[in-house]
Parts: sequence; C-alpha cells; structure tokens
Amino acid sequence: MQKDSHHYGLCALSIIPVRASADQASEQVSQLLYGDLYKITDHRKEWYKIRITFDGTEGWILKNQINPLSKEEYKAHRGIKDPAHASDLISFVSVNTNELIPVLLGSVIEHSETFNHQYEGASVSGNQEKTQLIETALQYLNAPCQWGGKTPFGIDCSGFTQMVYKINGRKLPRNAHEQAKEGEVLSFVEESTPGDLAFFDDQEGVIKHVGIIMNNNHIIHAFGKVRIDRLDQTGIYDPELGAYTHRLRVIKKII
Repeated sequence: MQKDSHHYGLCALSIIPVRASADQASEQVSQLLYGDLYKITDHRKEWYKIRITFDGTEGWILKNQINPLSKEEYKAHRGIKDPAHASDLISFVSVNTNELIPVLLGSVIEHSETFNHQYEGASVSGNQEKTQLIETALQYLNAPCQWGGKTPFGIDCSGFTQMVYKINGRKLPRNAHEQAKEGEVLSFVEESTPGDLAFFDDQEGVIKHVGIIMNNNHIIHAFGKVRIDRLDQTGIYDPELGAYTHRLRVIKKII
C-alpha cells in the first residue's frame, strides 16, 4: 500500500459515526454513509481524524473502520460530477456473492465497484426538479431524531435537510446555522414554495433548527422524529400540544 493511500478514504460500511474527539463516548457530530469520501488529517492509537469531502465536517473515526484510497483513486472519485445515490429506504450491496451490506437512503453507490460490490436497488443522480424534494423528504417521515444522524434510522434536523437536498443533486452545509447563509431571503411564508427552507432560533438569536416547507402552510422537520407540523410567521405550531415549538427566524429559497 502506497504511503499516500493513508491520506484518503472511502466509507465501505453502512454507517460510521464521526465523533468530536478520539473517544467512543464522545459526541457524534456527523456520520459517514456508504460511499462517502474523506481525507485523513491526523491519527492517534486506534483513531483517525478525518474531513468529510462533501461538506468539510471534521471528526474522528475508528482505525478499524477505515478503507484507504490512493491519491489517484480519491481524485478520480471526487471528479465524478453527478454521483448516483441510493433512492430506496434500504437496499444492499453484495460482497463475494454470499454476503450483503445494507445501504441506506442517500448513500453514494457510484463507487461500489471500487470495493467489488454489486449494488442491488434503485438510484438517482443529477439535479432533480424542486418538486421532488418533498417526495424525498417524505421517505424520512417518522425517522427518530439522533444527534449527528443522517439516515432513516436516526437523523437530526440539519442532517435531514442536507440529505434531502443531496439526494436531489444539491449541496448544503452540515449545520443549520451554516445552511441559513445559503440562498435568497423570503419575507413571508406565503412567498415560499415547497422545498424552501425555514430556520428557527433560540432565545439568544442563534439558529438551532431547520425544516423543509411544504404546501398549505405545513413544514416537515426532525423534532423528536421527522414529522409534519403547521408553519406561520410566528413559527412551528404543534396541533397536538396546542403550542408553538419553534420561533421562525428566516425563510430561504435555495433552488
């Protein structure tokens, strides 16, 4: 294995937790999904520090979950303009014909041949119509909230919006406050169209939450689970609680 192969990697597992520090008990800041590229920037004992290529998120993953690439392989994969993403809730790649690895919604299956894996499932690539964002978002409905999560089996609010856009060929940063810097500001909920993003702040004015606007003053967002609630100029209204759960800060048109 060439020396430069230790500087780059490609996720060959369903999900790999990316942690804030080199410790199993450390906060999960994000996840690698099957097919995600990353750079290796540091290492210590059983851990490697990485930077996820897609959004620049940094964190630590276990050494025994690394799948190294050479610099040439990394560049070739990174150069693919519109990689194919898994579009089924769950599908599989076959390994040596007698083993299966689960592949979750939004995983990059473009690179499966690198592992000699055979992908078995539906896929999508390239920029999709804006109307498709809601169809994708509904696939995550009832997914439980998980800090740092990016899958139908555990996802956070900004991971949800990022993955919905990613599957449809669009790039968003990882965190809500970074996503809020993208796109064009809209003044009123009534100006929005399905697929626009609504951002919400806390008492200190820090943006902490994001969701995807739907038709008829509704929003789909990850709060306890991925759910649909009412949206107006005040914020998100939960009809079950009979109260507002989030205060609206800004609406952004990304597409």
